[in-house]
Amino acid sequence: MKIKQTTLYFVTIFVLVLVVSAIVTYLYSLIIHNIGETNWETSFQLAIIFGIILTWLNYQEKKETKK
Repeated sequence: MKIKQTTLYFVTIFVLVLVVSAIVTYLYSLIIHNIGETNWETSFQLAIIFGIILTWLNYQEKKETKK
């Protein structure tokens, strides 16, 4: 059960960060460079990093409140 909840939390954070960072990189390139391109590499990197870190922090927080 914990694995399922943890995986769902990670996927939720991953998708949310991926969408937001894709929109931000698109708007940045559109406003600054006048080219409407999304930097997918940066978006995926941020999504993976934030997904792992926030999932780990959530796990640690739940672990401490159990004690």
